[in-house]
Amino acid sequence: MVYVMLADGFEEIEALTVVDVLRRVNIKTYTVSIGRDRTVTGAHSIPVVADLLISEADLEAADMIVLPGGMPGAENLYKNTILEKAIESRVSQKKWIAAICAAPFILGKKGYLKGKEAICYPGFEKDLAGAVIRDKKVVISDKFITSKGPGTALDFALAIVSVLRDEKTADTLRAGMQAV
Repeated sequence: MVYVMLADGFEEIEALTVVDVLRRVNIKTYTVSIGRDRTVTGAHSIPVVADLLISEADLEAADMIVLPGGMPGAENLYKNTILEKAIESRVSQKKWIAAICAAPFILGKKGYLKGKEAICYPGFEKDLAGAVIRDKKVVISDKFITSKGPGTALDFALAIVSVLRDEKTADTLRAGMQAV
């Protein structure tokens, strides 16, 4: 099960591409609002109705949590204390966390990416404390998946499929979606 975390100002393509791709391969995927309302408005004024509120989600039980970027979405995720505790717990238990665009800064500012390879939206590298920055669309390092930005959302989603299912499933889906 995967939870895609939504905060007002999230980057729509980064969140919804992940949901779409994971559901295509039958990975249970839920959008989770960190606010008090299920309706979350993205960075480009697109309202999305989340499947769950954060109070309804069992973040400990998830196979992965996904942190979309976008501003101020990533900043809003960073400020959420429930999510902060869940991320801390996931890191200590070596459970998967995926972050794209600006969102890797959430992990970097806490030092979770120290010594790990990572990528983020250009300009946020300073917030990836101790990370080894790679110039790739997607980086998988330990139990972290990071990606560069909106244009890499499909590659990011397929990387998630590759670790939660396998590389063959990701490659088959990539071909079927004409993303080769």
